[in-house]
Amino acid sequence: QVQLVESGGGLAQAGDSLRLSCVASGRTSDTYAMGWFRQAPGKEREFVGVITWTAGNTYYANSVKGRFTISRDNAKNTMYLQMNSLKPEDTAVYYCAAKILLYGSVFTPDQYRYWGQGTQVTVSS
Repeated sequence: QVQLVESGGGLAQAGDSLRLSCVASGRTSDTYAMGWFRQAPGKEREFVGVITWTAGNTYYANSVKGRFTISRDNAKNTMYLQMNSLKPEDTAVYYCAAKILLYGSVFTPDQYRYWGQGTQVTVSS
């Protein structure tokens, strides 16, 4: 079991920055990758970005590439999502998730076994 707790969401204006954190506990040694997803009202959960836990490789959705950066602190079992140049369309509940299996896509939510409770990010224009 892996437990995930997000924090850092809130209200921002367009152009502002926010940093989300995701603290993992439990059997974190089993984690292959950790990802960020988001879900806006009335929309499906969508991929934001992912980091492979050991190698630190990162991949991003085109919609956030160049604005968002994922990093991790293995010693603290914490993943971060630095969000710069925020846009109103970034408004959503942001979730972190842990992928245990090596195979399967890192881009689809159904490949992730563990999820945090989500944190709301609201960006006004």
